[in-house]
Amino acid sequence: MVTADTPAGQRFAAFGPGSMAAFPPGTVFGERSIAIGSGTLIGALVTLSAGMVPGQDLGPAPVLVVGDRCVIGRGSHIVAHHSLVIGDDVFTGPYVYITDQNHGYADPAVPIGRQLPVNAAVRIGSGSWLGAGAVVLPGACVGRNVVIAAGSVVRGTVPDWCVVAGVPARVVRTYRPGDGWSPPLSSALPPIDRLVEFDAVGRLDAVGQLDGADLADGIGWVSGERVDGLP
Repeated sequence: MVTADTPAGQRFAAFGPGSMAAFPPGTVFGERSIAIGSGTLIGALVTLSAGMVPGQDLGPAPVLVVGDRCVIGRGSHIVAHHSLVIGDDVFTGPYVYITDQNHGYADPAVPIGRQLPVNAAVRIGSGSWLGAGAVVLPGACVGRNVVIAAGSVVRGTVPDWCVVAGVPARVVRTYRPGDGWSPPLSSALPPIDRLVEFDAVGRLDAVGQLDGADLADGIGWVSGERVDGLP
């Protein structure tokens, strides 16, 4: 496990108090260009990278910033080359992919893998939730308190206080102060009386307490017999 006090944690530009990265890690390099806030949990097998190769000089400022109190789900990939900023209190499900670089394909006579990549800054607003398997493409600017449905592919600008879903992701629900959600929520959420953990295909695995391992692997909430999924 990596914390602020371990040698691995001290390789980062910042690794805030109370933050931890679970074991085993994914691919991690470019730590001097990665800043992690306080109280953030990074799940097992999460890839965090800055630059093309280890040791690349990306300048004095971090190119990958993860805010305070975030949870990055198991097996996710956050790949930065230019500028990728995740706000505070952002939670992701497992196997989310976020990057600020994509392959170029301007020249049809050259194999795409041999063309220069294209960079575009990515921002994910504080308080947002990214469902399992979501992909955030270069240039995306996601607002505050946004729900990104599982499996969605996000590009462009996403406004505050909305739900997006699909490939490409589109706004399917919005919130307006004074008016509430549109379309309205089907019903009020039931009380949260227990927590359940799901495996990668959504089957109920076990009932347990809220702890670091549960958060990293993905949590669903149920009340009685009902299981609440994405809106």
